[in-house]
Amino acid sequence: MTSNVSLTAGIWPAEPAAPPVKRCLIVDDSRVVRMVARKILESLNFQIEEADNGLIAMDCCKHGMPDAILLDWNMPVMNGIEFLKALRRMQGGERPVVVFCTTQNSLRQIEEAIGAGANEYIMKPFDSEILESKFSQVGLI
Repeated sequence: MTSNVSLTAGIWPAEPAAPPVKRCLIVDDSRVVRMVARKILESLNFQIEEADNGLIAMDCCKHGMPDAILLDWNMPVMNGIEFLKALRRMQGGERPVVVFCTTQNSLRQIEEAIGAGANEYIMKPFDSEILESKFSQVGLI
């Protein structure tokens, strides 16, 4: 009796590869906002870095460009628009998906953010549903 099943000794089906961990830089001068965003984004399997102003965020990007940046507008030292313009001029700075997250809600300000290179825009306060929806829309999850 012959069998139609052939097994090769020592070869097992490969385990499915885990999806690569995506890195998100949260840039906001509010520790509370950073903490809330961190909790939400970690639940979506992001590795998180934090910066409390644009200048520190620039330094983080120089050491390793993140996949995504959640960016506040109003911050000391270097605000969100200044950071975004500088980021987009950096080598590799076109790669991160930037989601502006701010209380600035006029059409002019939204247009300014998109014109400076933001991929999306959400208003504070936000919740996990809003953040997950926006990150999904830009292809991060």
